[in-house]
Formats: sequence, structure tokens, C-alpha cells
Amino acid sequence: MSASGYWPGEQRQAAGAGEGSVDETAVEDVVRPSVSEDTEDFDDPELDEDDDADEDDDDGDVELDDDDVVEDAASAEAAPEPDEPAQPKLRLAGHAPGDLDIPDGIAVLEGAPLGSRRGVGIVAARFNGEVTNSLLETALAELERAGVGRELITVMPVPGAFELPLGAMALAKTRRYACIVALGCVIRGETAHFDYVAGEAASGLQLAALETGVPVAFGVLTVDTLEQAMARADKGAEAVRTALEMADLFAQLRASAKSA
Repeated sequence: MSASGYWPGEQRQAAGAGEGSVDETAVEDVVRPSVSEDTEDFDDPELDEDDDADEDDDDGDVELDDDDVVEDAASAEAAPEPDEPAQPKLRLAGHAPGDLDIPDGIAVLEGAPLGSRRGVGIVAARFNGEVTNSLLETALAELERAGVGRELITVMPVPGAFELPLGAMALAKTRRYACIVALGCVIRGETAHFDYVAGEAASGLQLAALETGVPVAFGVLTVDTLEQAMARADKGAEAVRTALEMADLFAQLRASAKSA
């Protein structure tokens, strides 16, 4: 661009116009400069090479062989999918045993599943007797391992799981037993009977413990099939350990209250 602010070609056109008149061609050239012969000296060889390369690339994009299309499709299919956010890992069904981390200097009152000089009452449902017998077998074996003599064990059979709370309440009110273990099995059927029996058995057993202050362990299986029930016969032993631990805990609590 010259010192006057016009392109070289524009300057000649403006000079040929009369004074006071407006040359439309000159105005158009100022607004939208055109490439004329006088501007050929300003061409950049490197820019020309880039333009040629772009044209070659455009030609390559347009003219694709069938093999190229197939390869592109195959590579698109083989491209790895974006990683999905990691899903939280769910714990398998069952209890999660573990110890609590309690700082030093804090009093801890904790029971242990040990035998005691007081008796243990077991209330067992006869309904689904095959399952209940397995539960009772594992429960008695666990009591023997814990050091509870047979003379200290009382078993009270009741018709079904619905009657377990009443039997547990009766045993607890005698004050002869340090703890009560309730054993039974409710298997889901085609009607809502399962929900009523299982729910009432659970709430009733809890009520028996709350009203009497005697630990009542829940050893009632609530399952969908007989196979599931037979695979969980060790729940009888688990209920015994729970009952003994709570009985020992309550004994320590009473002893600490007397010594205070």
C-alpha cells in the first residue's frame, strides 16, 4: 500500500478522475480490494505452496478408494469405547462382622459369647420342621462349644413362627434364663401370608426383649425356597453367639452398676 492509503491500482484510477467527482470504480476498490496485475509482486511463494498442498488434500479427501472406506469403517468399529464411570461395588448379601476402633481412654463395655451359670432358653417352631431341626442342631452344638451344660438348656417347641414371640416372652418372664434363642423358618409362598408371619415374628421377638430386658436372639430364616433355608442352617449357631454375647454384656452392666 502506498503512502496515500490506496493500493497501487486504485491510486491510478483515482488520479484519472476529475476533481470533485467520485469514481465508482475507485470507491469499490477501496471497499473491496481486488487482485490486479500490480499486486502480483506481493504474492508469497510459501503461501502458494500451502494453497497447493490444501488443494491436494482436498482432492485426496474426495477421491477415496473402496479399500480406504472399508479400513475407515473397521477402525471406527475397533475404536475403544470411552471408559464408563466406575460403578460402586456392592457387598454380597450377609452380615459384615468387624471390630470398632475406639480411642484409648474411653470406657468400653463389651460382651463375649461365653457360657454362664444361668440357663439358656430356646423356643423353636415346629412348622418347616426339617429346617428348624437343622437350626436346632447347630444351636446346641454352639452352646456345647461355649461351655453351656445341657442341664442349663431348655427347649420350648411352638406350632409356628407366629407363636415364637409369645413363647420367648413366657420364657423371659420367668427370670430363669440369661438369654432366649428363637428358631424358625418362614418360606415365601404365592400369597401375602409370608409377609405377615415374618414381619410379626420379628417385631414380636423384639418386643419380648424390650419388655423383659432379657436378650432375645433372632434365629428365624425368611427365605424364598427350601434350598435357601437348608443352606443357612448355621444361623442357629449365629443366633446362639448373639444371645450369649448380649447376656454377658448385660451381666457386666449390672456388675458395674452395683460397684459404682
